[in-house]
Amino acid sequence: MRIRLLGGLEVTSAEHRQVRFTTRKTSLLFAALVLGGSRGYRREQLSEAFWPGRSNGQARNSLRQALVDIRRSFPAGKDATVYIEGDQEAVALVTGPDDADISIFDLKLEDGRTTDLAFAADLYRGEVLAGDTIPDGLDEWFRPHQSKYQRKAQQLVERLSLALSRPGSAEETACEGLAERLLASDPTMEAAHRALMRIHALRGHDNAVLRQFATCRALLKKHLRAEPEAQTAFLAASLQSREESENQRTAPVSQLQALSVPTKHHDRASVAVLPFQNLSGDTEQEYFADGIVEDIIIALAHFRHLYVIARNSSFTYKGQAVDIKQVGRELDVRYVVEGSVRRTGGRLRIAGQLIDTSTGAHLWADRFDGTLADVFDLQDQVASSIVGAITPKVEEAEIERAKRKPTESLDAYDYYLRGLAAFDRTITVRSTIDDALGLFMKAIDRDPEFAMAHARAARCYATRKSNGWMIDRAQEIAEATRLARRAVELGRDDAIALSYGGYVLGYVGGDLDDSAACIDRALALNPNLAAALGVSSWVKACLGEPDKAVEHAALAMRLSPFDPRLFAWQFNTGLAHFCAGRYDDAVAWAWKSLRHQPNYPSAMRVVAAGHALAGRFAEAKEMIARLCDCDPALRLSNLADILPPFRRPDDRTRYIEALRKAGLPE
Repeated sequence: MRIRLLGGLEVTSAEHRQVRFTTRKTSLLFAALVLGGSRGYRREQLSEAFWPGRSNGQARNSLRQALVDIRRSFPAGKDATVYIEGDQEAVALVTGPDDADISIFDLKLEDGRTTDLAFAADLYRGEVLAGDTIPDGLDEWFRPHQSKYQRKAQQLVERLSLALSRPGSAEETACEGLAERLLASDPTMEAAHRALMRIHALRGHDNAVLRQFATCRALLKKHLRAEPEAQTAFLAASLQSREESENQRTAPVSQLQALSVPTKHHDRASVAVLPFQNLSGDTEQEYFADGIVEDIIIALAHFRHLYVIARNSSFTYKGQAVDIKQVGRELDVRYVVEGSVRRTGGRLRIAGQLIDTSTGAHLWADRFDGTLADVFDLQDQVASSIVGAITPKVEEAEIERAKRKPTESLDAYDYYLRGLAAFDRTITVRSTIDDALGLFMKAIDRDPEFAMAHARAARCYATRKSNGWMIDRAQEIAEATRLARRAVELGRDDAIALSYGGYVLGYVGGDLDDSAACIDRALALNPNLAAALGVSSWVKACLGEPDKAVEHAALAMRLSPFDPRLFAWQFNTGLAHFCAGRYDDAVAWAWKSLRHQPNYPSAMRVVAAGHALAGRFAEAKEMIARLCDCDPALRLSNLADILPPFRRPDDRTRYIEALRKAGLPE
């Protein structure tokens, strides 16, 4: 049995016969079930997504017929490795570990040996379902999976190129092939350009390194009007420097001037906390281990002398066997924290170790045992011990701040962590945001004074507003504002609650002054919090301080360079440039946002508006057409429902007029 999703759907039976389904919708349902794994989906969730517009009975009947078609090709039996399993409420596709290419791909990445990475590189023929026509509506179902595996492929080509030790190896061939396939789908993918630069250097092709860098630079300028990332320029410069030393020759001045070496973004002690291993033997507890790490990161980030990498960037290494020195280079940190969480019954053990990324030396290791009732004390002990290992001069007051508990209710905390896990998956799938909102409200129900749960619930309503999903606008705006005000009231000393609560007060409630005050207090409490800097960039743009907005967004992106919410900070940068009248920069940054979140309406609007005011009406109208495909109900007459609350009247007027010129219907 072979199931291939990478590069397009292809299913081959154990007898090596091509498996074909009755309808295209059935084949896509099969792909969705493969991606869903053994946990599967609710039947209602599948029927609504795959047969929208039909009555509930008709949609469920269509789902049953499609499942019958799949079962016909994969009947259940004692020897079956691929079969449908389910009941009246849920359904899943059970597969063996070697049946689907995505499963093998993930396993090889986790094993992490160079030969395994090369095997995974050969498996990646292209994006999930590349070349397959996906109907409108279903693209949002598959896009998170496509983005997930594209990110993994980018990480893979980087890791494999760094692991190459000699030219002419099978691993080099696999890495080169993967880089070329990635560039064929996206010529601006810098990780693939960097991989080819390393391969050229390994082969001793000095000029080819410079040509690859020049190609990368030209493509970025053409497609994005952007310069290469600092990491790419640094690589080119370091390879050039090495070649000069080895060959005792100097490249032409014009070539060397093209290579800019970035300066360090910080001179403080810097640390990244990697995802802790879940040793509980229960995959359902994965979210708990992740939540423990998040709280340790938050505790560490309170210390002003520390430069702490945000959770979402360090979590890009989740499930991988990592090279600590490589992590240090990629995240630009001096120290890395690794650990594990074992939760058995009512007992809990948290183990951690601090490693110097420059030498690989273990500077500190300890374990902490207790009951679930002690969970927050255990986290405090871990955070304080790590800080003590990095520097003995931590002020006592800051240690006490790091020991603050988010809530006394373990049930509430459990629901909060589940809500975070749901919210982090996507912002463009309505059912997922609804699930997250429900979980945060359950946390609030069990602990009415849980500030962060109030803030995250309010943030869900902001997502509903920005996507045009609100049904009863007056009621939902009132509820969002109530939750946000309660969050900042309860969380006067909680930077996350103040950040998200303040953002909702501004975007949903329209109160920019209160919004700015809350976010400024969050930054006073925790100047290292990327989320606070990100929302600060938004409020600064709305207040008419575009240069400050660009500065804060840039710092957020430096603190969390791999953050899944990077698209929002890139959009904020584009919005700020638009407000400043820098329309080419606005378009470039909004396009960067769309690369990470292709169906992000806010970024589409800035692209269209920027093109229009720059006089590029054909490009503006093209983007408006794409925007209207995503949001058919959007009109100039209801634009105010989703617009940011601009303080300067001119910013609002120019934005609306630009979208009118771009062709947004009246």
